[in-house]
Amino acid sequence: MTDRLRVPPVSPRPGDPQVDDAAVREHGLTTDEFARVCDSLGRAPTWTELGVFSVMWSEHCSYKTSRKFLKQFPTEGPRVLQGPGENAGVVDVGDGLGICFKMESHNHPSFIEPYQGAATGVGGILRDVFTMNARPIALLNSLRFGSPDHPKTRHLVDGVVAGIAGYGNCIGVPTVAGEVAFHPCYDGNNLVNAMAVGTVSADRIFRGIAAGVGNPVLYVGARTGRDGIHGATMASDSFEEGREGPRPTVQVGDPYTEKLLLEACMELLQKDAVVAIQDMGAAGLTSSSVEMAGRGGTGLLLHVDRVPRRESGMTPYECLLSESQERMLIVAARGREDVVEEVFSKWDLEAVVVGEVTDDGLWTVVENDRTVASIPVGALTDDAPVYDRPRQEPADLAQRHETPDLPAHGDCNEVLLRLLASPNIADKRWVYRQYDHMVRVGTLVKPGAADAAVIGLPGTSKAIAVCVDGNSVHVKMDPFEGAQGVIAEACRNVACTGAEPLGATDCLNFGNPERPEVMWEFERAVAGLAEGLRQVEVPIVSGNVSFYNETGSQSIHPTPTVGIVGLIEDRAHAVGLGLPESGQLVLLGSPRPVLGATAYARCIHDVEQGMPPRVQWDDERALLRTLRAGVARGLIRAAHDVSEGGLAVALAEMALAGGRTREVGSGLGCSVQLPAYPEAEARELLLFGETHGCAWVVVDEEDASDLLALSQELGCPARVAGSVGGDELCVADAHGTPVVQLPIERVRDAWEHGFSKAVGVPAPPPRP
Repeated sequence: MTDRLRVPPVSPRPGDPQVDDAAVREHGLTTDEFARVCDSLGRAPTWTELGVFSVMWSEHCSYKTSRKFLKQFPTEGPRVLQGPGENAGVVDVGDGLGICFKMESHNHPSFIEPYQGAATGVGGILRDVFTMNARPIALLNSLRFGSPDHPKTRHLVDGVVAGIAGYGNCIGVPTVAGEVAFHPCYDGNNLVNAMAVGTVSADRIFRGIAAGVGNPVLYVGARTGRDGIHGATMASDSFEEGREGPRPTVQVGDPYTEKLLLEACMELLQKDAVVAIQDMGAAGLTSSSVEMAGRGGTGLLLHVDRVPRRESGMTPYECLLSESQERMLIVAARGREDVVEEVFSKWDLEAVVVGEVTDDGLWTVVENDRTVASIPVGALTDDAPVYDRPRQEPADLAQRHETPDLPAHGDCNEVLLRLLASPNIADKRWVYRQYDHMVRVGTLVKPGAADAAVIGLPGTSKAIAVCVDGNSVHVKMDPFEGAQGVIAEACRNVACTGAEPLGATDCLNFGNPERPEVMWEFERAVAGLAEGLRQVEVPIVSGNVSFYNETGSQSIHPTPTVGIVGLIEDRAHAVGLGLPESGQLVLLGSPRPVLGATAYARCIHDVEQGMPPRVQWDDERALLRTLRAGVARGLIRAAHDVSEGGLAVALAEMALAGGRTREVGSGLGCSVQLPAYPEAEARELLLFGETHGCAWVVVDEEDASDLLALSQELGCPARVAGSVGGDELCVADAHGTPVVQLPIERVRDAWEHGFSKAVGVPAPPPRP
């Protein structure tokens, strides 16, 4: 071990560029921030130190703008085994088992180079999970692209979907659920949010906390290259119009190496050799080593000349800031280095001692006999700048809230077909058919067949339901109400399978926080999410903030995305959304539909205006209780929440998934009767308005009275609305007059081909 007293003082490295005002600006540091850097060091930084401060104080790593607002989130609960602050969060599902999960963004890289940007987003989020000693069992994603007719959209869709498929399929983790949406606000900045879920022994969770002075620090995994340098800084800046950013900041992934790394880590963590382990994600070797030392309250010494490299002539700056993929940093127990080296050698991976834990609170980097960086760990972590940026209500907020004038279309059949064919609602089979969703044979409900994916937990009769949700238009119109709605919908989706929501992760995608209107939207949206989580008693255990999602003056809509994990005690009771071959349709909840800020307003009237539906939390909780109890008691055979497109679209989606409850079938007809509305506008409001607190469910005829009694007991309104059967989708008013009457084949044709026609991808193959 190196004697700390013999580490030479910091000195400039020959050949490194000069640290001047231009260099400071290029590294994204303000004049005030650079002054703080000099104060924390008591001198001017070296070139290497400038790069380190640049990445560690970037928005992506330091959360310097969002940190004060994130404190509103509930993060504790009886099921929480690990909350925010680690690589991923963990909730307890009983039987000694924890579910580890997290969601993160890879937005900027995926816009610059869609295949590798999306692929390495998947690789990074997987490492966050298996770093905790959790075996990955599922991947999810939330994707948002610009207008389907934008010249770059097809290229981005092709590349992102292929990148997700290429990485997930090769490493052998099923991609089980997600969402795909289009809006012109994403023309210059698409969103790629990736979520991973794993299982871990509740008493064997590993964390990234450096401890034990003198313990060796090992670099393991792939070699370091020049790809991804300043990726974290790039992710903390806006794109300029016509200049998307430097391609070298996008990492290059190798799923086969990641598979070896996964298996090596899982094997090693079963041995008594590891004190701490950390993924080399954003900011690479720098952030992984600094974060471990920061959590442990220790110092850390790195010998950068020992870092395995795949390119010659790399400088300490490049080695420290590279975001090359498939790498980990491990603090091993002293004397157990050989165990780490032996395991990784077995899997044909590098394992090299590159440093040690110290007790001086300094993060020190040595190249041969020269110290190129020596920084107080706290200066890079807890003492990073925290901003309370100006916030201002948008000037057009009143206009956003104004109820739009939406005259009745008059032909409800045509309206329904147009909604089903719109790319945000249409069949996404072209996307999810590229993903392997059955590898590891844990997937119980296939994509498109339920409101959430259902995955069996090995060695138990339990299952988990997982989903990701967001509605950027609702949040844009009213950030507080819209964000509450995101929580409500995500919880409904897992409850429709029969699951109890246990924990949440989030990915908060916003524009430039230096714009007061963006910060106002962020503040209100976070408050809405926090309120929603408190109302359903679901803690946030992990998450990510992505700012600067804009190009030129075009900012994305505020897009908070939420992932929910729920528990199903008996997997045999889990249900999908497809209509079974017989049964009665019951509407749970009281619709309170609005047409503003809806798919109907956008698709039929080309209007994006109006207040989104409000969440009535007493009603929402009653619905969630009824769904869970109804499924657990075997009363509910299928369930689907009412969301985008309203009651009619939800009913059509159940019909299109009908025939087999656990996978998308060939379609099944149904007939329901709704209250009469004398005005055509009110009829379309009821059919296509969007609401919270409602779900369609199917019960056997003999169970209908039991479900109605259960609903009454739990405080959830319920009414038998119709029955399953036939080859038509029929919705009638209270007098029996059809207002929607369409052959299922016509409904299916609109829904199945809408995505391919809008986006220009191949049409889906005929169903078996």
